[in-house]
Amino acid sequence: MKLRCLIVDDEPPAQEIMKTYVQDCPQLELVHICGDAFAAGEMLQSEKIDLLLLDINLPRLSGLSFLKSLSCPPLVIFTTAYPEYAVEGFETDAVDYLVKPFSFDRFLKAVNKAVEMARIRRKEENLSPENTQKFILLRADKKSFKVNFSEILWVEATGDYLKVFLDGKHLVIHDTIKSFLEQLPPGEFIRVHKSYLVSVNRIIYIEGNRIRIGEKLIPIGRSFKEVVERRLSHR
Repeated sequence: MKLRCLIVDDEPPAQEIMKTYVQDCPQLELVHICGDAFAAGEMLQSEKIDLLLLDINLPRLSGLSFLKSLSCPPLVIFTTAYPEYAVEGFETDAVDYLVKPFSFDRFLKAVNKAVEMARIRRKEENLSPENTQKFILLRADKKSFKVNFSEILWVEATGDYLKVFLDGKHLVIHDTIKSFLEQLPPGEFIRVHKSYLVSVNRIIYIEGNRIRIGEKLIPIGRSFKEVVERRLSHR
């Protein structure tokens, strides 16, 4: 799972340190750096953000006040030079509270906690009977595309990117196949190869070690064959 994160800090040296830390974390993808809460608020309206790396002492509006103003905030790791705000920070259900200067090891520990909390949130959302979401937002070509789960035919991994094939077109996104599968409805998609996952409902037939979806023949990996056969035999 890779979390899309936003750094919110008004000090350039701190911004550079945080940027380096984020780039050294394979679990994180840096979306943007904001110098104040107002810029961060605008970014949250236009981008999907999973994690805020939020300084408390910000100009005009503090990090704590900004977080309390959000109706559906992402996960938050506070970064600050003021340890006296720790109690109030944790009362906001923040993932962690890092006091500057902090080491990369301490930062990584906080990030791992955020990743685990994100996994728990996602599982709870998928299992909830109230979860009626039928689509996913995919970021491609500097745009966010609303894609219904029913539109997805198959997904192919190519390096650090995925090609998501829909009826008549495909989108290229930056993600891993494992992380993408975790965002899809349980039971509707299955991984059939280290580089492919498919929509179960779009399978036309299986012949030998290949699956037919539309005009595409998709290979079934040797290590996935038993799981695929067992899964489809129960449908």
